[in-house]
Amino acid sequence: MKKRFVTVGSPLLILFIGIGAFVMLDVAKPEPEKNEQAARPVSVYVERVKQSNVSLRVATQGEVRARTDVTLAAQVAGRVVSVSSEFTEGGTVVPGETLISIEDTDYQLAVSQARASVAKAEVEVQEALATANVARKQLRNISTASSLALKKPQLARARAQLEAARASLSLAQLNLDRTKITLPFDGRVVETNVAIGQYVSPGTPLGRAFATSVVEVRIPLDDGQLASLDLPIGFTASKDNPVLVNLSAEVAGKVQYWRGELVRLDASIDSSTRTLFGQVEVKSPYVDNVSQHNMPLAVGLYVNAEIEGRSINDATVISRDALRAGDNVFVIDERDRLDIRHVGVVHSSTTRAVIASGVELGDRVIVSSIRNPIPGMKLSALGSEEKNIVAFGGEF
Repeated sequence: MKKRFVTVGSPLLILFIGIGAFVMLDVAKPEPEKNEQAARPVSVYVERVKQSNVSLRVATQGEVRARTDVTLAAQVAGRVVSVSSEFTEGGTVVPGETLISIEDTDYQLAVSQARASVAKAEVEVQEALATANVARKQLRNISTASSLALKKPQLARARAQLEAARASLSLAQLNLDRTKITLPFDGRVVETNVAIGQYVSPGTPLGRAFATSVVEVRIPLDDGQLASLDLPIGFTASKDNPVLVNLSAEVAGKVQYWRGELVRLDASIDSSTRTLFGQVEVKSPYVDNVSQHNMPLAVGLYVNAEIEGRSINDATVISRDALRAGDNVFVIDERDRLDIRHVGVVHSSTTRAVIASGVELGDRVIVSSIRNPIPGMKLSALGSEEKNIVAFGGEF
């Protein structure tokens, strides 16, 4: 019995002793030190809100296209007997210079026949005049003589036949001229669809060319850009006060610049994009108005367009980096706390933004990124907030 008690009681005693020791150690453990240190403020770069006289600039893009782009087509039937060496892709078009010749033998014969018909009709008119003159003398004492007796209808018929013969001659001559295909402008050939020996009929497409005297750039403008330009819908420029446009593109590894004019704005808004299109014209883009590197403003080139708009005096200006999504600006208030404000944007460029409301001169706006912004969070300002408040002038 005693042995059984020792066997069962010993483990229980050891268990109770362990629990008691654990309780004593837990009661005797020292209290942890409490850290009362406040959260460190987030460091951000800031700039002061400034005022300046600014000239707004609108930046957009567009594709260069020819004002005059035509498809050459045959107007008469025949076999092609010659093609100019310039009638090839990229070839130069000179006004009045023959590009394609169609065999004209049949048309020369038609002209000769029409001339003979005119000569015959002229003789018939002379005969009708003589006959009418004789009849008038014979019937001069008869007051009731009819027009038929006086040979007036016969004379009118002869004259009508002469006019018809002359019209046939003009048509024959016109068809003969149409065997020589020319263009009335300086230009360049885009594509060709004809070769020597090919038979063509009226309407057969022979190629395509465009005029090089003027090219156009269609540029889209949204409502904000239209406000920056301060131009009405349907605007048409005057010769005395042109709206200049700077065009640029990277061609042949270099940035090229050209100068054009905004000549008009559309009178309607595109319903699919809700934008208004303007038309920029560049005169003599292949000869006189080339870039600073002698590069022509080629048709099909995609270019950037920059237009000078209206001027604003004492405009409220912030860095473009300070403008956040949804037209919000992060401002550090006088307690170094974050204040998120919604602002009214008059105009923005890649570097600056003109603000109508929401911030005031001298406010510190955050220009660096900030993770998880919470209104009222503690901030530490870095950077150029102490620079001169009345700032820079310039163009946007």
